[in-house]
Formats: sequence, C-alpha cells, structure tokens
Amino acid sequence: MNGPQLKKLGVPDPCVKPAVNAIRLLSQQQRLTKPQMRQQVRSVVQDPEHFVAEPIWRPFAQALLAHAQTPQPRQVPYQTWGASGIDSQTHAQMQQACCLPVAVRGALMADAHVGYGLPIGGVLACENAVVPYAVGVDIACRMKLSILDLPSGVINSQADRMERALQQGTRFGVGASHEKPQSHVVMDADWSVSPVTRQFKDRAWRQLGTSGSGNHFVEFGIVQLNDAPGKLGLEPGEYLGLLSHSGSRGTGAAVCNRYSQIARSRLPPGYQDFRNLAWLDLDSDAGQEYWAAMNLMGDYAAANHDVIHRLVCQLAGARIIGGIENHHNFAWIEEHAGRQLVVHRKGATPAGKGALGMIPGTMADLAYIVAGLDHPDALASASHGAGRQMSRKQAKNTYRWNRVRNDLAKRGVRVLSADADEVPGAYKDIHEVMRRQADLVETLGTFQPRIVKMCGDGSRAED
Repeated sequence: MNGPQLKKLGVPDPCVKPAVNAIRLLSQQQRLTKPQMRQQVRSVVQDPEHFVAEPIWRPFAQALLAHAQTPQPRQVPYQTWGASGIDSQTHAQMQQACCLPVAVRGALMADAHVGYGLPIGGVLACENAVVPYAVGVDIACRMKLSILDLPSGVINSQADRMERALQQGTRFGVGASHEKPQSHVVMDADWSVSPVTRQFKDRAWRQLGTSGSGNHFVEFGIVQLNDAPGKLGLEPGEYLGLLSHSGSRGTGAAVCNRYSQIARSRLPPGYQDFRNLAWLDLDSDAGQEYWAAMNLMGDYAAANHDVIHRLVCQLAGARIIGGIENHHNFAWIEEHAGRQLVVHRKGATPAGKGALGMIPGTMADLAYIVAGLDHPDALASASHGAGRQMSRKQAKNTYRWNRVRNDLAKRGVRVLSADADEVPGAYKDIHEVMRRQADLVETLGTFQPRIVKMCGDGSRAED
C-alpha cells in the first residue's frame, strides 16, 4: 500500500511512513488480502490507543496519537496591496506563513512575488520567534543613496570618468572580492557571536565592499528632490546621486542556511511542510545566536555600501553631502497594537512614521525617495521595489540583451554590465506599484538611473 492509498484510509501525512513500515512487517508475518490489510489500517486509525501495546503497530499508533495532539494550523490575517498584480502562488506562500503557530499578523506588498519560504514582498509578525527564511538568504540586503556635491551634468560632460569610477570602484558576482582587503570598523566587531560568523570572518573581509549577483547594482543618476529642507536637510532641486543595492554576501547566506537547518530539526510533529518557514524561539540559544549574527550581518551589509560609495566617490572626485539607506531583508522587534512582535520584512521597506527609504524601479525607471506613513495594517512597511512579473528564465528566453542595451542607450541609460534576466520588462511598473501604496509612503523625490553596473556573469541571487 502506498502513500496516496493510505491517505484515502484516513492516514495523516506525518503518519504515512510508520504505517508503511507496519504494513511491511505485518506482511512478513501474515498472509492477508488487500481488503483485510485496509481494514487493519482503518482499525488502527480509528482507535490507535488500542494498538499501542502491539509491537508491529506501536510506532504507527504512537504517530497517530501525537498527530491528534498537534494543534491544527490556523491562519492569521494579512492585508494585500496591489492584489490584482499578485499571483496565486505568492498568496499560497503568504497563507502558509500565516499558519505558523508563532505568527500573529502579516502583510503583502504591491511588488510581491514568489520567493523561498516567505514571498518576496512579504511581511510577517511573530511572537518571540524568528524565521530565518522569512529574513532571507541575503540578510540585510539594503539600499543606499548618496547625494554628491558634483553638478548632475557631469554624467554627460565627464562620462568616461564616471564610468571608470563604477568599473574600478565596484566588484560584482558570486565570490567577488577586492585584490586588497578594504578597511572598515565592522571588522573590529565581535564576529564570535555565532560559529558561522566566526568561521566566515576572513571571507567576509575579502568580500567587504563588493556586490553580489542577481538584481544588485551600483549606478549614477539624477536626483530630483521635491521635499523642503528638514527630512533630508537639502534644498529642493536637482543633484547627482550614487545608488547601490546589495547585502551581506556569502557570509549572510551561510548564517541563513545554518540556522534554517537548526530550525528545521526542531519542527514539532505535524509541521514538516513548514520546513522553509522553520522558526527559532528567541529564548533559545540558537535563536539568540541567529539574532546576534543577523544584526552583525546588518552592520556588515551597511559597511559594504559604505566602502562601495567611498571607493566610487574617490574615483569620481565627488564628496557626499547627504543620503538615505535602509534594509529590506531583516527582522526587527517592534511594538504593534500594544504587543512586542518580531517583524520580518523580506523584500519590504520599513515605513514607520517619517522613516526614510529608497524604493527602486528598474535600470531604466525611477527610484523613489520616500518617508513612511506608519500604516498599521501594513505593519509599517512598503514595497522594496517594482517586483518581478517574469521569472529569470522567462526573461532570458524573451529578451536579447544587446537589443535591450541599445534601446536603453537611446533613452539615455548607459549599462556597463548586466544580464537579460534584469531587463526592465521583467519587472512590474514601478509607477503603478507606487500608486497602489500611496497610503504607505509619501514621495520626497526621485532618482533616475543614467550609468548602471550590475553583475553580468549569469549568476543569480534571491531578490
């Protein structure tokens, strides 16, 4: 008897394996017809306590009793922004996340699409527990905008110098590193907070000041500030800007994978289907280790951006006069509706009252400079970008990179390196996404990309 046949007899998923083992043992001892075997299984399912004393049936009966005592998942509520642009698979992922026993509330942003565990654009609030895959593989992936003292016209008048600054000041791709390790105070922090960060410190140092693959980028562009001095401390007008998107590189991924494995090993009976959303109690040693490592990765990701901006600005002969930065793959302890909750934002921008953030579009479209409006149903969150509407494989099969690159050049966007999976057509319309979340953030200004550098080696990373 196989799994589907046993399920028809009322055997729950977690109990199928012990049922198969019991049937195998019974078949070795007795010659029973298939109807007789089915009746035996039904009898155990109906009254497992009666069979606990029988050696053959004991493991199956115990599994049934344990399953009966496991609380059945209940789904906590979540609100969606831009529902018409979000597919059923993304909703299915969000619904499963909202069935975690530690889940309290959720929210789904207008750029949402399928991810690993929690969807990209998913926000999940939990009670005293952290979900490594709800933070994501690229822990503390973040945005950083530096506003520079050079006139915006240098993008055209000194294009060679600006392009050279990006080419020489950045490194992209899986395993990318600087020939000479860069310096930053983050490397003086305590990297022994977890075995993973201790083991990977040297690798992290080599990769300090580099970007990964996938949708990570560094680009020069035109900043248009509409906001009066106060929030950014600069007068309204046009500026030259440097915008970057990257995270905690291979060390962050190692932290996520290690503590996800630990969390999976501790899943209670009946929750094996939640292996990509396995959680750690924050009161546990593993939960504390992950939390400390996650926060170190937050500092490390910020340091990556600091180094990138320092190197590129030095090569461009520019000075930073203002800026904004924010994580969008992270977990925070916050108060919502009078409760202290662990709020995971995977591909979502913190949007508490007045919180500044960057929400990028594509290499051809505007990025938005925003301030949060602290919407309670969104758990004070907003989208982290436009969001994919096409898989990477589909984009590569649909677009020819050289043709797209030429079209972008005609629109005034020079792309130094990238791949077809990151073409503008693979993404949703950022302007529509912003319209759908007008109640989550206010727009203070925009950034228009003009010289773009991304990974061009075909490697990929989670968004």
